[in-house]
Amino acid sequence: MVGRIPVMNVTPLVDLGRQPAKATVGEPFPVTASVFREGHDKLGAEVVLTAPDGVRRAPVRMTKHAEVPDLYEAWVTPDIGGAWTFEIHAWSDPVATWQHAAGLKVPAGVDVELMFTEAGLLVDRVLATIDETDPDAAQAAKVLTAAAHAAADTERPPEARLAALESAEVTEVLAAHPVRELLTVEGPYRAYADRTKALFSSWYEFFPRSEGAKRNAKTGAVTSGTFKTAAKRLDAVAAMGFDVIYLPPIHPIGEVNRKGPNNTLDPSPTDPGSPWAIGSKDGGHDAIHPDLGTFADFDAFVARATRLGLEVALDLALQAAPDHPWVTSHPEWFTTRADGTIAYAENPPKKYQDIYPVNFDNDPTGICREVLRIVRLWMSHGVRIFRVDNPHTKPVAFWEWLLTEVRRTDPDVIFLAEAFTRPAMMRGLGAVGFHQSYTYFTWRNAKWEIEEYLLELSRETDHLMRPNFFVNTPDILHAYLQYGGPAAFKIRAAIAATGSPSWGVYAGFELFEHVAVKPGSEEYLDSEKYQVRVRDWAGADSEGRTLAPYLTRLNEIRRAHPSLQLLRNVTIHWSDDENVLVFSKSAGDDTVIVVVNVDPHAVRETTVHLDLAALGFADTDSFVVHDEITGADWSWAQHNYVRLDPHHEPAHILTVRRTR
Repeated sequence: MVGRIPVMNVTPLVDLGRQPAKATVGEPFPVTASVFREGHDKLGAEVVLTAPDGVRRAPVRMTKHAEVPDLYEAWVTPDIGGAWTFEIHAWSDPVATWQHAAGLKVPAGVDVELMFTEAGLLVDRVLATIDETDPDAAQAAKVLTAAAHAAADTERPPEARLAALESAEVTEVLAAHPVRELLTVEGPYRAYADRTKALFSSWYEFFPRSEGAKRNAKTGAVTSGTFKTAAKRLDAVAAMGFDVIYLPPIHPIGEVNRKGPNNTLDPSPTDPGSPWAIGSKDGGHDAIHPDLGTFADFDAFVARATRLGLEVALDLALQAAPDHPWVTSHPEWFTTRADGTIAYAENPPKKYQDIYPVNFDNDPTGICREVLRIVRLWMSHGVRIFRVDNPHTKPVAFWEWLLTEVRRTDPDVIFLAEAFTRPAMMRGLGAVGFHQSYTYFTWRNAKWEIEEYLLELSRETDHLMRPNFFVNTPDILHAYLQYGGPAAFKIRAAIAATGSPSWGVYAGFELFEHVAVKPGSEEYLDSEKYQVRVRDWAGADSEGRTLAPYLTRLNEIRRAHPSLQLLRNVTIHWSDDENVLVFSKSAGDDTVIVVVNVDPHAVRETTVHLDLAALGFADTDSFVVHDEITGADWSWAQHNYVRLDPHHEPAHILTVRRTR
């Protein structure tokens, strides 16, 4: 039933309130509602947060939107993890009603004494709400009492009497002690605050079998890496400032229909196959590929990563090779075609003859129990982050169940959805519990595309899904990187690292790996999905053929600036050049302005036009900006000339230095 003061169109609200809105410890999020009433009397509204321990936080007053009638907004911040609720309290505000009427009537000489009589009664009501045993409250009462005496003094001019009640001190007291009539409470509504890494993280992906791999100079034979050799690469990953090391599947790889190099169907006996073709005679999802090592080796890998400040993220791919133990023990978990064969995976025109998708329709209870067992097994070995492969090909209801079960006992475990699919599915997966989501960022390369996408992710879907901007993946080598040269790699890294609080890099990006298997394809030539890749890290470092120093600097900047660790704080600015992107992010006094030439081939010179009000400045203000990449300082104002050479430095990442 509608309250006496209607409160409608509340946000954030996920799935009609059946799911909690996304929140993170320490991250402000906006609460909005349409609040209105009949007639002309004024009203007030506030948001009241209740913490997971049941303790209510101090109310946060809502303010009217500058452009949308009757829309009220407040930003609130959960300070501990867990399940929060929020309510919206709306009331008739007799003080604000009097202030509005008196401001019109007293100067016009209408009902002057009546206005001041009503003021005295309202002051008495406010004073009755103040606890004068509190020193701060006592001072507030003293301020209000003195103003009331001045307003009641008929020897003074009416304008002076009114001014006594309109002073900044009195206004502050009245705002802090509102008189509420006809109170309406709407809610509670749900939000869930996850740990910080659910929002802010820097991911690095590598294949353990390639790290430490060696090629015999005479025979060309490759010796695969192991957990022990891959652990040695962790130092370099940590030194670049990444805090999540993501591993593709580490399980036994199927031998039936095994893929050869470049996704061919005729592998040699020594070809290792795709890690996503999970399962063989050596075991399934609860086993480790014998070439990588043992569980003890994996535990040592996790321990070393932890010491270096890295969390290990493990791939959760719910599919099976034809020789996975599930195929024999649970054939009902797969789809049998009309000819009696089991259907393999397809994503036309791609075919995955080495993979059987799981069918959840025949024994959903059995599959659910098995997947939960597997997840908990790897959790027991120190894995608290899972990157989920193709979650959009499994029932959303299954993910809701699984993620709820894990959150119930282990709320620190994070799930990243690798779902390059339709928007409704991507958002739905986020709504039912996925903490982060791969996005369309890889395919957003033009200035206007990036602007629209940043606003969409930070303002339209922020309550549903948190983005992770991977610049490349083993599956995605965009044409922008294939033909843009080293500048393209810098540009994409700069935008990803500053545009999203979470971003990711697949190994080889820092070596500018850019050759596709064929024109028009986004598959890498000699893709690491199908073979071991031997990389000369030491040689690249010694010869300066690496982007690692730039990635390191980007991660340093991210850690130093709280504004880059948030999602909902993006402001798009303007430039006269369709290839120069400008946006800013602010958190308190920390403001970072990012200016990027998205054309990797040409120098761009243009004028940048800043929304100074959004940055907390007046239109006539000037200020100093410090380039975090080059170390240069400039004096900036509303309009600023920039020149960005993609072959030298395609981006300015500017810290605003505020003077007091």
